[in-house]
Amino acid sequence: MTTRMTTRLTALLAAGAIALAGALTVGPAKAEPRTFTLDPEHLHVAFLVKHIGFAKTLGIFEDIEGTVVFDEEAPALQSIDVVIQADSVNTGHRRRDNHVRSDDFLAADDHPEIAFALTGATQTGERNGTVTGDLTIRGETNPVTLDVVWNKSGRYPFGDKQYVVGISARGEILRSDWGMTYALDGDLVGDRVEIIIEAELIREE
Repeated sequence: MTTRMTTRLTALLAAGAIALAGALTVGPAKAEPRTFTLDPEHLHVAFLVKHIGFAKTLGIFEDIEGTVVFDEEAPALQSIDVVIQADSVNTGHRRRDNHVRSDDFLAADDHPEIAFALTGATQTGERNGTVTGDLTIRGETNPVTLDVVWNKSGRYPFGDKQYVVGISARGEILRSDWGMTYALDGDLVGDRVEIIIEAELIREE
């Protein structure tokens, strides 16, 4: 065998060995952004607003759909798109619910959907961050910032054992920014509205 052939054979064997070693190396799989869907059975979007300063009224929305695109490895959010049916508001009192649906507040007949779309996200801790987005109510859109905690990820230990991400989020808005000025005089109904979100999101397989 000539020197040139020996050199070529050695190079080929070395390249093959490197490729095989790389194929056998065990390491963490590179994560990719995945789509998660809000689980309606484990989802609470609620608000608190002062009533004449005596106490806060709690309300929740019962008809919500949305998806989140999330890369757990980064971690990084690529998108959040949520739609809430305005007339699904429930404050535990029928007459008050109808008032909240009226033009004094949500104007649900003319603007049936409340929508939130991600515009940015910042990681502030290992499992904490802020999310900014456009919130549309009554056909008006304003920016909103939420403080978010990534509670846990994993498969349910029972049932169909779906892979789930759990989050908690908090924020505040001024309802007057969306044209809801009813009963602001005398602070009969507070302007500041606290937002409370507890959600589980199911990964699309």
